[in-house]
Amino acid sequence: MTNIITSNNPCPHREFCGGCIYQEVPYEEQLAQKEKEVRNLFRKAEIVPDRFVPIEGCPGEQKYQYRNKMEYTFGDMVKDGPLCLGMHKIRNFMSIVTVDECQLVHEDFNKILRYTLDFCVEKGYPKYHKKLHTGLLRNLVLRRGVRTGEILVNMVTSTETEFAEEEWCKGLLSLPLEHRVVGVMHTLNDGLADAVNCDELKILYGQDYYMEEIFGLKFQVHEFAFFQTNVEAIERLYGQAIDLIDDLAGKTVYDLYCGTGTISQVMAQSAGKVYGVEIVPESVESAQANATLNGLDNCEFICGDVYKVLDQTASGELPHPDVIVVDPPRVGMSVDAVSKIASYGVEQIVYISCNPKSLVKNLEQFAELGYQATFVKPFDNFPMTKHVEAVTLLSRTK
Repeated sequence: MTNIITSNNPCPHREFCGGCIYQEVPYEEQLAQKEKEVRNLFRKAEIVPDRFVPIEGCPGEQKYQYRNKMEYTFGDMVKDGPLCLGMHKIRNFMSIVTVDECQLVHEDFNKILRYTLDFCVEKGYPKYHKKLHTGLLRNLVLRRGVRTGEILVNMVTSTETEFAEEEWCKGLLSLPLEHRVVGVMHTLNDGLADAVNCDELKILYGQDYYMEEIFGLKFQVHEFAFFQTNVEAIERLYGQAIDLIDDLAGKTVYDLYCGTGTISQVMAQSAGKVYGVEIVPESVESAQANATLNGLDNCEFICGDVYKVLDQTASGELPHPDVIVVDPPRVGMSVDAVSKIASYGVEQIVYISCNPKSLVKNLEQFAELGYQATFVKPFDNFPMTKHVEAVTLLSRTK
């Protein structure tokens, strides 16, 4: 277990890393602050839920080592300084801080990061320059199955020069890790955007996916598919969301912004039919494969923008929903998407939010369209950081 953050044992990266803002703050104070922020957003928007339940935090050791994915960036902390690999420096996006002792990830991640950085320094590889668009090294992406212990490693470079794939991979596989590396990849990315995009994916070892288990279901998570970052916490959040629905038995459910279809498949165990909509092709492919893997034949997944899919199917290609569940990205839902969702007139809409600011903005529009927030509960799924999630039940006003 990584050493726990305390006033006597602070995170060694706290001075420069911008990942955590609540380090050394007692956890109960973190929860109180996050709950207060959510309540203030509702108050300012003059949204008064029938029930506002206190925030639910992460128990015990789940406050650490919970992140199952990290997207590290190559760069330097000072201009033309030594090569670094890690997170963006606080208040300075162009600078990178090496975070090989991070306490929010499993120790295996720290070992892989340190090995990869040392390997690249020894080879003399140059970082990719975001403004000049020159250089080789771009990102290192690590993913882990918490319940299975399976790890994916993905090196992301440009094609400017050759990268010693076999040598790096061999050394990686010899590391003394607690868990098992099941896939090693090399992604070639010459795109100008500062993002992990894939022009070509090369599998150097094993496979391009890992397995995870949630609610007793198996999930095959491909390298570029979205999956929940804190597996232990998401079970509590999803369990709460499903419990808010009066009765799923035999009902038709729309799961919008469904990702790899995790909650879709949990609901499918009781619902009559679940339709999931997601814009990321890799996530839809994973969702379809996972439904088959779990023996669920009452799930159907559609790839596309939520508003466009709903608009295209308004002619009757899909049956009318009884319940709608939405789990949008941080920016929330567009005005058109909210209008389209409200137009179905279902009795219950469950809104899972990873950004209370965009949640409240969407709820204001839902209120104008005849939906009242009857239940709100925040969740702290990302301790030590600024992020907070929430589940809201919207009920159609009579």
